[in-house]
Amino acid sequence: MLCMERESQAFLERLLATISPSGYEDEAARVVKEEAETFADEVSVDVHGNVHVIVNRGGGPRVMLAGHIDEIGLQITHIDREGFLRFTTIGGWDPQILPGQRVWIRTAHGRVTGVIGKKAIHLLREEARKKVVQIEDLWIDIGARSREEAQAQVAIGDCAVIAQGFELLGEDLAVARGMDDRCGAFVVIEAARRAARLGVQAEVHAVATVQEEIGLRGAVTSAYRVEPAVAIAVDVTHATDFPGMKDERQRRGHVALGGGPVVARGPNINPRLFELIVRAGEEAGIPLQIEAEPRGTGTDASAIQRARGGVGTGLVAVPNRYMRAPVEVVSLTDLEACAALLAETIRRIDGSASFVPW
Repeated sequence: MLCMERESQAFLERLLATISPSGYEDEAARVVKEEAETFADEVSVDVHGNVHVIVNRGGGPRVMLAGHIDEIGLQITHIDREGFLRFTTIGGWDPQILPGQRVWIRTAHGRVTGVIGKKAIHLLREEARKKVVQIEDLWIDIGARSREEAQAQVAIGDCAVIAQGFELLGEDLAVARGMDDRCGAFVVIEAARRAARLGVQAEVHAVATVQEEIGLRGAVTSAYRVEPAVAIAVDVTHATDFPGMKDERQRRGHVALGGGPVVARGPNINPRLFELIVRAGEEAGIPLQIEAEPRGTGTDASAIQRARGGVGTGLVAVPNRYMRAPVEVVSLTDLEACAALLAETIRRIDGSASFVPW
């Protein structure tokens, strides 16, 4: 069983403590850059905000690892006369999760705490109680008594996230907002760190990508810049090991926390790379779970596969319970296993490797 080192867990906690929705990733990017500078040959940030980490500069072939650092969030759109804030969503939210939540708003003056308000159920008419809540029915209350008082703290366009941080559930499970996809960014940096220790022939480019939640934008620009021969994206995937998921288990398969990395197989995935990842896991004694993906995966892997003249692409995922909620739950053992799997895969890639499918 792979156990997470204290220093690695501290890195994960710092990453999860940042407020970094799509387009506002700089807090998370700074954490990644600072951590990578402790071991990488080169660390840089491009004009889009992607953080590029290079290990074994001058090696070959060029291998790209990608995990996005943006999270879903909120954006302030209007401040009314009474000082209440109206907002919209950044990325895909289930609006039913939002009422009654505390939020942290990123402002020029620092974090401002607010609460998402909604008319109490006692005050709703019978027909209104049956309706699904809409974003338009909600507002953020920061305790301001007027527009002017609110404007002294918050500006139009400021972003916000649910006020939930890292906490352990037992010894191995961790809960936090934004596991999707700080887990991926964490894994690719940890894999690059392991690759540096192991010594590899490939030139490794671990990229913390931006704006995945609004269209895979960082993957498009970073893959164009890196021009890799082969790439592995790391994201989260839906665990199916909790109540109410019987139908999903039949449709998607059984994916369990603590069951190991989930390796995707399908049209978005290069078959030779898939076989290499599975072989690396088996030879290293890392338990794997296989997930069928019959179309584009909707992850950074989708964009990277189509970059330039095409890239042999794989996808490794971390099982995640309660995705797109403030209480996403993952296994620390799975995170460590994902990083080890990527490093073991890279170790088996040299100049003779071919990813032409047949």
